[in-house]
Amino acid sequence: MGYAQLVIGPAGSGKSTYCSSLYEHCETVGRTMNVVNLDPAAEIFNYPVAMDIRELVSLEDVMEELGLGPNGALMYCMEYLEDSLHDWVDEELDNYRDDDYLIFDCPGQIELFTHVPVLKNFVAHLQQKNFNVCVVYLLDSQFITDVTKFISGCMSSLSAMIQLELPHINILSKMDLLQDKSNIDTYLDPEPRTLLAELNQKMGPRYAKLNKALIEMVGEYGMVNFIPLDIRKERSIQYVLSQIDVCIQFGEDADVKIKDEDEDFGDDQ
Repeated sequence: MGYAQLVIGPAGSGKSTYCSSLYEHCETVGRTMNVVNLDPAAEIFNYPVAMDIRELVSLEDVMEELGLGPNGALMYCMEYLEDSLHDWVDEELDNYRDDDYLIFDCPGQIELFTHVPVLKNFVAHLQQKNFNVCVVYLLDSQFITDVTKFISGCMSSLSAMIQLELPHINILSKMDLLQDKSNIDTYLDPEPRTLLAELNQKMGPRYAKLNKALIEMVGEYGMVNFIPLDIRKERSIQYVLSQIDVCIQFGEDADVKIKDEDEDFGDDQ
């Protein structure tokens, strides 16, 4: 059985930084992970790319040949990936063993994980290939500086939960850049009355019923909560990784893959 993280979130939420930080952490502790680039517009990577969608289809080529803009070309590339599940994707996945761990670094176009079925079908194919998959949804911690932004991020996360129907971990990224952390607990473990009061202050009376319905969904039903991530702290990365491992049952059906110490440090004898 293989294991996989599907890393999603709005553009600029820190998905690629998360992937590179997680890869470096696993290198340090001796765990093997493989990072896959699913963003045809990506150009610079801070991690070794195990699989790269750009080997299948190029965003620039699509824009030039079909006369599409960046967003339209990206959607075309992702649909082309979907059409190639039983060809290119299977050939690439055959390079990995049953207990390998893959991290899929996805594009930031929100419609990919809230509306169109491309990623849902991609995940279904991974599951058919015997992968346990967990969604890792990243939201910029700057969203907690304003309650309206926070609720918007929660709704986006909830849409992804409904669309993808997978175990789901929400992460507040870029905590190292957040200057005021005094009210962070209000958003990590939302108290409905407090959030509703803040939301009503921001919006007109005509939205009172809508505000109440949104807050009840976020707070009272406990459908959306977040784990803070500070990539400067190894303990923070390890805690996030441990939560994801539980979601995908990593280590329950297979031994954790540990690198040979002789390979890393040489033979002391």
